[in-house]
Amino acid sequence: MHDLARPMRDFQPEHDFFVGVDSDGCVFDTMEIKHRECFAPNTIRHWGLQAISEYAREAALFVNLYSKWRGINRWPALVMVLDLLREREEIRRRNAHIPEVNAIRAFIEQDKYPHSNDGLRAYMAEHPDEPDLERGLRWSTAVNAAVADRVHGVPPFPYVRDSLESMFPRADMIVISATPCAALEKEWREHDIARYMKVIAGQEMGKKARHLQLAAGGRYAPDHILMIGDAPGDRRAAQTTNALFYPINPGDEERSWQRFYEEAMPRFFEGTYSGAYEASLIAAFERHLPDTPPWKHRDKSGTELQYG
Repeated sequence: MHDLARPMRDFQPEHDFFVGVDSDGCVFDTMEIKHRECFAPNTIRHWGLQAISEYAREAALFVNLYSKWRGINRWPALVMVLDLLREREEIRRRNAHIPEVNAIRAFIEQDKYPHSNDGLRAYMAEHPDEPDLERGLRWSTAVNAAVADRVHGVPPFPYVRDSLESMFPRADMIVISATPCAALEKEWREHDIARYMKVIAGQEMGKKARHLQLAAGGRYAPDHILMIGDAPGDRRAAQTTNALFYPINPGDEERSWQRFYEEAMPRFFEGTYSGAYEASLIAAFERHLPDTPPWKHRDKSGTELQYG
């Protein structure tokens, strides 16, 4: 298979600092439209969830937008949505069929092929006649088509462009994302910010931690490497590679970017970002994303209970 990660392997530092930046929900306010208008409807359609569409949509939005799993790759997200539906009492009473998707679970567990459409096709060549894999590819292809058709003209959050322009003379920057590369290229070029990035790395190039390791590992001092993201997976990728992490808080993205531009970015370049300051930002970030679905916090009348 062609080495899609070669741009990161061949990447040569030009500066003493490195910054990786996530895309969906971090730079662009695209998470809501992609998951409400593209992912959720196609999940209901392709996985036969029409009879429980209300519950399926709620589960899909919780996993992908409003939980600590926000931003994970679409394949484990799909499995998690189906598992949440299977355990829900209202759905059991309706005798609704929820696919087990064991073949997709096996695809997720392997590391030989990336968790992308091309990776799935290569995996399918070694595991033919698996209906769930064929169904999964149709689902994922339909999601990509919906994104290409419906997601246009969504600009970067305020202060993103200012931040990239300010960092460009001092830091090597790449996009680190679980979004397909074609969609990333389209969005970043549409708004003329691709020119600030050395590499645009999407899901075909592997996991985010691998992106960071290939591009920055051993090439910069640890406190000179920063990951900017809006999801716990971005934080874990940073921690795995001993990089610093700056969180873009879901629902408070504009203020997060303003704080980065005015406060956190100068600290990063001055060497005062790590330690108590970074820890306080991460603690606030983690409070934004629960690990318990909201329907488990409702009383018998259906009223939403408050998180503690």
